[in-house]
Formats: sequence, C-alpha cells, structure tokens
Amino acid sequence: METIELTILKNLIHDEEYLRKVLPFLESDYFENPSQKMVFEEINFFAAKYNCPITIEALGIEVSNRTDINESSFKDVSILIDRLSEKVTCEYNWLVNTTEKWCRDRAIYLALMESIGIADGQNSKKSQDAIPSILQDALSVSFDNNIGHDYLQNYKERYDFYHKKEEKIEFDLEYFNKITKGGLPNKTLNVALAGTGVGKSLFMCHVASSVLLQGRNVLYITMEMAEERIAERIDANLLNVPIQDLADLPENMFESKINNLISKTTGQLIIKEYPTASAHAGHFRSLINELALKKSFRPDIVFVDYLNICASERYRGNSTVNSYSYIKSIAEELRGLAVETEVPIVSATQTTRSGFGSSDVDLTDTSESFGLPATADLMFALISTDELEGMGQIMVKQLKNRYNDPTVNKRFIIGIDRAKMRLYDCEQNAQEDIIDSGQDTEERSESKFGGFKF
Repeated sequence: METIELTILKNLIHDEEYLRKVLPFLESDYFENPSQKMVFEEINFFAAKYNCPITIEALGIEVSNRTDINESSFKDVSILIDRLSEKVTCEYNWLVNTTEKWCRDRAIYLALMESIGIADGQNSKKSQDAIPSILQDALSVSFDNNIGHDYLQNYKERYDFYHKKEEKIEFDLEYFNKITKGGLPNKTLNVALAGTGVGKSLFMCHVASSVLLQGRNVLYITMEMAEERIAERIDANLLNVPIQDLADLPENMFESKINNLISKTTGQLIIKEYPTASAHAGHFRSLINELALKKSFRPDIVFVDYLNICASERYRGNSTVNSYSYIKSIAEELRGLAVETEVPIVSATQTTRSGFGSSDVDLTDTSESFGLPATADLMFALISTDELEGMGQIMVKQLKNRYNDPTVNKRFIIGIDRAKMRLYDCEQNAQEDIIDSGQDTEERSESKFGGFKF
C-alpha cells in the first residue's frame, strides 16, 4: 500500500520542482520509519551539496557508505530504495498541499510528545516554560513563507507582476471577452443574474461546453437539476442536436458524435449533483480533493448551479440567520474556495419579483441579499423580453465588473438558440439601437462603414 511517506520520498527523487518547493520544510524526525528517515537524510544531504535531486543509483551508493548501518537495516533500506525507483505521478498542487498537512501533523505530534516528556521531567535541558513556544512552532509549520509585500524592497517583484500576462479562461463570445479583458481570471467569483426561465443554466452549460472544447477541465456542480439533465443540455450544445431530438438519435450515431468530440479536446467535464440546499463550499472542496486523488482530475473552472440553493458552511442548520447574511456568507465561502483552489467559479442568482419582468435589471433586483453583488468580482444580468425572444436574442447588462470599466459595453446583445442550448455572437447591427449601451461609437462606425473611420 502506498503511504504519504513513500509518495513524498518518490517525488523528492523524481520531481525536481517538488523537491525545491518542500525540502526546506521537511525534517528527518518527521519520518517515523528508520529506513525512510535514513533515505531522507541522504536525499537532503545530496540536494544541499549538489543542488539537484539524487538518483536511485547514487542513493544506493551513499547508503552503502554509511557507517551507522547494520546488515539488517541495510537490507530494509535496499528494499525501500527498490520501491522508490517506481516513479509515481501526482497532481502537483494536491501533492504540495498534502505534504504540508503531513508536515504540520507530524510537527504537532512530535511537539506534544516532547511537551509530555518535559512535563514528566524527562528532559533536563528544557523547563515547562518552553512548552508554549514548542507547540506554537509546530502549529506555525507552513510552506508559505511570505509574510507580506515590502513596498520599497519588493519593487522588482511588483514590476514583474505588472508585466505578467494573467492566465484567463476565455469565452467564445466576443463581448464577454471585451468586458473581462480576455476572459475570467483565477481566484474569482462570477455571477449571472436572471429571472426564472431566462437562461441561467443555459448560460453556464454553454460556457462549460466552450471551455471543454479549449482542452480544459470543467467541474459542473448542480443542485437544481439532475446530472443527466445537465449532461443532456451539454450534449445538445456540443453535438449540435436539438435537445428534443437527442432521444431519437440511434446509439451508433450518438457514439460516433461522442467519439468525434473526444478527438477534439483533451479536457474533461465532471458533473456532480447534490440535493438542493444540502451542500456548501466544504463539500465542494472535498469533492475537488477526491477527484484529484481518485481520477487525477483538477478543474480549471468550476460552475455552481446555482448560488442561492447552496448551503452555508458557517450557518449550517441555523434557521435564525437573516437572508442577507446567509446568502452573503455563501458568496464569500465560494469566493474563498475560488482563491484556495486558484480557479474561477461561475454561478447564478435569481432576480426579485419586481426584477423578473423588467427590461432594465439592476443590482437592487438581486433576490434575498445585496451582500452577493458586494462579494462577486463580475456580475451581469441576462434580460429577455418578448421582442428579444422573437428575434432569438438576449440582452446582457453589466452590473459590477472588477476587470474592466463597467460603463464600457454596459449593455450588449447575444444570440440564443434554446433548442441547442447555445449562445452566439450577433451581427454588429444588433448592437446599434441599444440605449445607453456604452459601446465605442468609433468602433461602431468602423463596423458600419466597412472599416473606414469617419
């Protein structure tokens, strides 16, 4: 059986990036097994002397040259070295986080044992006054040695940050890329506001489909519809088949379309269903860790359908809390999860009754809690009217935007194909009669007059 200690030792040998990240924080005393402890000492000594990982061959030679090892111990270490020759592939971030937790747990255990020994008078060098600092040191074990940004001393890091190209998840919709300056950044919460039946789930299913086609991993968490219903919507989008016709497809044709889709992307899409109002950010965190462990799957983006029917990790089972605090806490927990997992999270919320039929939805039309838009990084309304529906269009209105000026392209039109659960870019003339659109008039003139500026 593979233990965390074995996994750590294997990756210290075979993964140089991991070695440089975690080696400064590892201690030989953390390894309880004598053979593992001895191997770690050789790995540590070799890396410190030669500034590179040790090889299996060098490890065997260094262990055989030790003078503090007997025949029985050498046999045990040799068996261990043979096991370490098998390279194991782990998701990097999961491995670093798991190693950090293991180090902290071992440090706390050893600190408790030392404190007990001091309390029993077994340590003549330390008094009981040393116990608090011993426990404090153990509790503070962390791989993050950053304690703040020194404005005057860290100017070079700041300059590099200004010129670093931020990794983003791009949309396949022109105006959404415009308002976000190229897509959704990591560590953000992005919320669509719409009435019932307008297209919250359709929007998220479309974006999930487009991100999958980019070769990225997508996690779609649903608490409103069954997993199969979400998959059905994504099938309609990706297979280019009206949703009502999916059941009539022959099995061989359906299989052929899926195989064709597999050949177009290297990404994965996992859909997970939870009962309504039963799951919170803690459950989602556990799911992400479980997927990393069991399927080597780490999402690039997470969809939560939808925010208002999540539970709160802080207010579990508390029926006395008001809706403002409850929904705000859910939003804060989801955004915290986005920061922790370093992915963008996309979710949705309902409009109030007054905002349901409105053609000019505003932030004040957010149902249950105004604390939600205060937490979100991007919030936009999806607005549908009889006129727009008749033209197969939907209006998007920016409500809050931390990525760009929300008054630029404040309103814009996108096409909607409800049968195939798709959104698409409209012709530029669809944008021209929008009141208070905030769109660049020069850009509109160029489009209208064939690219010439007037």
